[in-house]
Amino acid sequence: MTYQLNDHPLDWQAAAMPQRSVLSGRFVHLEPLQASQHGDDLWHALQGPESDPKLWDYLAVGPFPERAAFDAWLHANQASSDPLFYSVIDNASQRAVGLLSYLRINPEDGTIEIGHISFGKVMQRSPSSTETLWLLANQAMTDLGYRRLEWKCNAQNARSMRAAERLGFVHEGIFRQHMVVKGRNRDTAWFSIVDSEWPRCRDAFRRWLDVANFDSQGQQISSLEALRRQ
Repeated sequence: MTYQLNDHPLDWQAAAMPQRSVLSGRFVHLEPLQASQHGDDLWHALQGPESDPKLWDYLAVGPFPERAAFDAWLHANQASSDPLFYSVIDNASQRAVGLLSYLRINPEDGTIEIGHISFGKVMQRSPSSTETLWLLANQAMTDLGYRRLEWKCNAQNARSMRAAERLGFVHEGIFRQHMVVKGRNRDTAWFSIVDSEWPRCRDAFRRWLDVANFDSQGQQISSLEALRRQ
C-alpha cells in the first residue's frame, strides 16, 4: 500500500472529548460502565457459561477465578476517563453482554482508539458486535470529529486482526517487542481508519446494518467488505 505524506497546513480544530452518554442502536445500546448495575451480567457473560473461552488469551488482565477481583477491575474501569469504558446492553434481553472502551484519546491531534474489547459468546459473529463497533466509530469520526481511529492487537491474535480488516481498518504494520503482557512478549499489530477513508466505511456500515440486508433467518445478504467495495 502506498501512503501519501502531506505537510501542508491543515484547516484543523481539535476534536471533542467523548462524554459518558448512551449510544443507541437496533440490536444493542452502549451505556457508560456502572459496576454495581452491570456487574452481575458481565460476570455471567465474561466468566460464566456464556463466556468466550478464548476471551482472555490476549487481554492484559484475566481470567478472574474470583468475583471480588473481577468487581475490583470493573470499579477501576468505571472510574477511568481514559480509557473510557462502555457496557454493551442487548436490547432484547436488557442484559449487559460485553464491554469495550475508547482509549489513548487525543483531541488535539484528532486520534482515538477502540480497545479493551471483551464480548460474551452471545456476541461472537453477530450483528450486535458489528453494531457495537459502529456506534463507537461513528461517534468518534462523525460526531466528535476525530481524524484517525485506531485498533491495536497482539500480532498473534488472528481473530482480532481479521475483525479489524473486516470493519475497514487498514493494517499499518507490526511494532516488534512492543509490550510484555502476562510475562510474555507482545508484538503489536496497528490498524487505523483515517478521515478520508471514513465516508466509505460509514456508508458500508449503514447499509450492512439496514434491516433490508438481512434475510428471514437473520443472515446477512451482502458482506461489509462487499458493500465497502461498491
